[in-house]
Amino acid sequence: MTHHNQSTLVQEVIQVLAEQGLDGLAQVFEIVLNEAMKAERSQVLNANPYERSPERVGHANGFKPKSVLSRLGKLQLQIPQTRGVEFYPSALERGERSERALKLALAEMYVQGVSTRKVKAVLEQLCGSEVSSTQVSRCAAQLDEEVAAWRSRPLGKIKYVLLDARYEKVRHGGAVVDCAVLIAIGIDEQGQRTILGVSVKLSEAEVHWREFLSSLIDRGLHGVELIVSDDHAGLKQARKACFPGVPWQRCQFHLQQNAMHYVPQVSQRTEVASDLRAVFNAPNREEANRLLGLTVKKYQATAPALSQWMETNVPESLTVFQLPAAHRRRLRTTNVLERLNQELKRRTRVATLFPNEASLLRLVTALLMETSEDWETGKRYLNPEAV
Repeated sequence: MTHHNQSTLVQEVIQVLAEQGLDGLAQVFEIVLNEAMKAERSQVLNANPYERSPERVGHANGFKPKSVLSRLGKLQLQIPQTRGVEFYPSALERGERSERALKLALAEMYVQGVSTRKVKAVLEQLCGSEVSSTQVSRCAAQLDEEVAAWRSRPLGKIKYVLLDARYEKVRHGGAVVDCAVLIAIGIDEQGQRTILGVSVKLSEAEVHWREFLSSLIDRGLHGVELIVSDDHAGLKQARKACFPGVPWQRCQFHLQQNAMHYVPQVSQRTEVASDLRAVFNAPNREEANRLLGLTVKKYQATAPALSQWMETNVPESLTVFQLPAAHRRRLRTTNVLERLNQELKRRTRVATLFPNEASLLRLVTALLMETSEDWETGKRYLNPEAV
């Protein structure tokens, strides 16, 4: 931080304290922390704002507002953004982790039906100070309010949408059932990923998928150019009803798994998988169609059911060829969602069995919020300039 900036900072702090006294400590902390984050960004970039320097790495890219709860109250911070180099202020890393741990601990305690006294003990370990039962209840209410607000936040123009579901065990009506967690990921025109929404339903029936997709549209989702998903019947019908005319890419990973059900001999599976990969990895749609034709013909005699299935189903997984070549690899499967589901499973298995759908939705939403925030402040998932 330059001497000029230090002088300006001191003057601002003195003015706030003179006008508000100790009541202005939160504002003082905001000022100091915002300036410290800007200074740290300059160090990472090896250049001050607007400075021309051959040592510069990356560029400043404005600020992202963020509210952070502290012992002084709510702080309104301006998080410095960068372009061309990854950066996140070190001053917030510890707070970010504590915030995530706090939300997760509350959610986990909730879903296990743990007493308020036990929740209080966990919070004391996290926060390093005594927390009253009233504060625990208030924190829980704030968490519910926060996750509900995130699930209903406005959406905008999203170029690509990926859909998938996973299952968790939940108590329902006196029995243990498998509940579906429906998740939608979006990629905008800038190539940035975001989690559009999540819903917990008793199944993947069309009515549940349609309700979920309709809610995304009601929140402002538009401009979708491609949907990527598995071939689940309920999702398929809901997708056609909610997004008529939008091209669909059937997940190649799931399709290849489905194909194995039609292979008559185990010894043929490796060869069939290799033939399918050759189709998927073709340089263009014309070559993919040619290779598919040869593959269909190849198995007509030895595996007629497989041959017929391929001819009907594999073309659904080739829609991705209409996209820029640089986008195809990441949009030909729902692997990004599969990895996300694996992370969710790692965190939700702590609860083992959820007492109701609401508790499952609370925890999953809290985890997805953190993931989405990391994605939105991280590097782009796709290059928007690719052709």
